[in-house]
Amino acid sequence: MLKNLSTRRVFLQKGLTLLAAAQTVPAFINQTVMALSDPLDTHRTQRPSGKDGKILVVVQLSGGNDGLNTVVPFGDDAYHRARPGIGEDSKSVLKVNDYIGLQSNLKSLKELYDKGRLTIVQGVGYPNPNRSHFKSMDIWQTAVPEREALSSGWIGRYFDATCKGEDPHVGIAIGGNTPLAMQGERVRPLTFERPESYRYNGTDKDAYISLNKRAAPQEPPSEKPKLVRPASRKIEITPASELDFLHRTAMDAQVSSDDILRMTRNHQPVAQYPNNEFGSGLRTIAAMIGGGLPTRVYYVSLGGFDTHANQRGRHDNLMLQLSDSLAAFWKDMQKQENDDRVLLMTFSEFGRRVEQNASSGTDHGAAAPMFIMGPKLKTGIIGNHPSLTDLDQGDLKYTVDFRSVYATILQSWLDTPSKPILGQQFNTLPILKA
Repeated sequence: MLKNLSTRRVFLQKGLTLLAAAQTVPAFINQTVMALSDPLDTHRTQRPSGKDGKILVVVQLSGGNDGLNTVVPFGDDAYHRARPGIGEDSKSVLKVNDYIGLQSNLKSLKELYDKGRLTIVQGVGYPNPNRSHFKSMDIWQTAVPEREALSSGWIGRYFDATCKGEDPHVGIAIGGNTPLAMQGERVRPLTFERPESYRYNGTDKDAYISLNKRAAPQEPPSEKPKLVRPASRKIEITPASELDFLHRTAMDAQVSSDDILRMTRNHQPVAQYPNNEFGSGLRTIAAMIGGGLPTRVYYVSLGGFDTHANQRGRHDNLMLQLSDSLAAFWKDMQKQENDDRVLLMTFSEFGRRVEQNASSGTDHGAAAPMFIMGPKLKTGIIGNHPSLTDLDQGDLKYTVDFRSVYATILQSWLDTPSKPILGQQFNTLPILKA
């Protein structure tokens, strides 16, 4: 029997991802049991308490957000000429300065900007931009544009470098699939769409739960037991031990999910979250932060940004969802007195072309703005807005490499060297206070 596999702590330290909505667990047991039995694989880094560690929240805007109708260069005549049908009216733009302003539905984000809690990083991209959704998203998530295929993401490599042997709660992604950005070679985060889906739902759940119940105490022996020197023996992996491991794995998922369910059900937000998947995801993240999970990175997505046709109404609605959801989240953080611990970053796989197309939409482009949010920010605007006339095949030329943003977050927020994770040293940006 593999005793060192029989406790919840040993299992959770190994970083397995459990998507326990299915009734079976994949057949990876032979390799997994041997990997988990390594007694040297224990905590190697200081783990946060869950109450005072820094937290990064990553918001993915899927589909290619139109940066020019998000951070609007209303002061540039070239913008209005290029977008006569879908451009933002200068009178309705929430002005940041005489040149740029936020889209009119981003009122909550403008309030954060005015309070010094939102930084706009302009013209973010990378050399030789790719306009394929899948390839460009892979580039942003792996942070290695020059590699064709990579099995780990930049956050996953951060986990590998600093969180070996940690609880898998070190990273949590809200969604149906684990984003490549969060996948490490050794550490894998938890992923679930709803807290209720992260649990074992097999027909014999009660039997699984009973496996880890403490046995009733036995009567002490009448005679003093003899001391017997334990003999060394080879651990044998048998079908029975694999089945027992499966049972206990399911139980561990159940116990872990019960903690998350308790947090999310007991959470009483101080603000009204929008009734959509993105708002629900942020509400769940706020509940887990308030519940004290030792999670360092949370990940959530807002989709629908591939606006090739009839963009204006769709994009306006997405901006409202983004703004209202983030406003509710930050009110929650302030009420919990956790806002000082949290930094939030938005990104999209690319921006859109400068000129609108014939379908009153925009096609795949290149550079676009990023938002950084939190109370520890140093400045409001980073970088220069790209030229609207000096273009690269109709697209904006990037002025800030996205890996400089990552390097800044890794070094100045997550307190870890960025070069081993990103493969080279990128210049950091004056985003965060020392």
